[in-house]
Amino acid sequence: MATKVLVPLLGEGVEEVTVTKWLKKEGDTVKELEPLLEVNTDKVDTEIPAPASGTVLKIVAQEGVPAKVGAILAFIGKPGETVDSGQSSVVSEKPAGATSKVVTNQGQSSATNHQPPTTNHQPPTEIGFISPVVAKIAAEHGVNLSQVQGTGLNGRITKNDVLNFVQSGQQTIDRRPQTMVHRPSSMVAPVQGDQLIKHTVIRRQIAEHMVLSKHTSPHVLTVMEADMSKVAAHRNANKELFARDGVNLTYTAYFMMAIVAGLKQYPMVNSSWTDEGILIHKAVNIGMATSLGEEGLIVPVIKNADSLSLLAMARSVNDLANRARAKKLQPDEVKGGTFTLTNHGISGSLFAFPVINQPQCGILGVGAMQKRVVVIDDAIAIRPMVYLSFVFDHRILDGASADAFLMKVKETLENWA
Repeated sequence: MATKVLVPLLGEGVEEVTVTKWLKKEGDTVKELEPLLEVNTDKVDTEIPAPASGTVLKIVAQEGVPAKVGAILAFIGKPGETVDSGQSSVVSEKPAGATSKVVTNQGQSSATNHQPPTTNHQPPTEIGFISPVVAKIAAEHGVNLSQVQGTGLNGRITKNDVLNFVQSGQQTIDRRPQTMVHRPSSMVAPVQGDQLIKHTVIRRQIAEHMVLSKHTSPHVLTVMEADMSKVAAHRNANKELFARDGVNLTYTAYFMMAIVAGLKQYPMVNSSWTDEGILIHKAVNIGMATSLGEEGLIVPVIKNADSLSLLAMARSVNDLANRARAKKLQPDEVKGGTFTLTNHGISGSLFAFPVINQPQCGILGVGAMQKRVVVIDDAIAIRPMVYLSFVFDHRILDGASADAFLMKVKETLENWA
């Protein structure tokens, strides 16, 4: 019987994915846990591995088409095996939130296990969705994943589960080949001498979210200027020390800490508008807009940012930014933000009018830091200055409350000790 490839649960709150690229076509052979297709959810690309070895008999979900969690993506089986046409529609056969199932017997797919029976008869074991990272580690260490107890969401096997299993010395050899995946560039089609660049999934999602935000919140911009002299001095004095711990101390970490100070003093900024009232969030989860080049941008979230030291903040900034650009974020890591920072100054912009990341109350834009002539105590001085552009939802904040928050951010940076 052919094995169904189902849309797995990729994170809490993820109800559907969009197929972005099939790495195999109908008639191709595929190995169990070999990357089969790529999907996108919330601008995060994820590879889906094959749940069994065999031949791709039928591809059900087409590229660019959304599919619900639990829906059928494809069928894998023996060459020439027929697929029941009544099963091939993209309809969930499990409740939303369920994970895809990989049925194994002693580490081999039940659909391709042609080995003679042994004296060790064990029932097939079901394991949840296996991420590419987990699959790679398992292959490198020869781990039979059916023997690993998952501790992740819904029993999913995590990276630490595999590593702990390896350290326990219980694994049996189960080597599987690994496949390198080359991601395609955007499709470009000529149109009478012009070029039509097809919309990517990410670009469509950005467009929809930006239009929604502008139609949802009355956007208001307020701008202040901050003297970064003390922050620059602190960074210069501690950059090498942080580097010994493997952390690149960037200015972004300081802006994050200043935002935390502002949100703690003015919790109304850490809120969302609802029809019943203003929902003030207990958690301080700050999104960090990260450019992906021509592909657009993504906003990974630093959870519980108010509990982090500068070192921990800088480490989180480094980690999320690097994995965002390497397309290694998990869907959960771009969800749950309560405020957003966008550092548009990286490209030389002095100040901007950012768009609020719904359903948040506001977003802070940071411009390029420049040495400028300023007047301090009736004397002319040259200082490293930066514009802080705060865009807020006028349904929640008024000018005075918005300026009070921004002033706290400014004072935190200017009085850094």
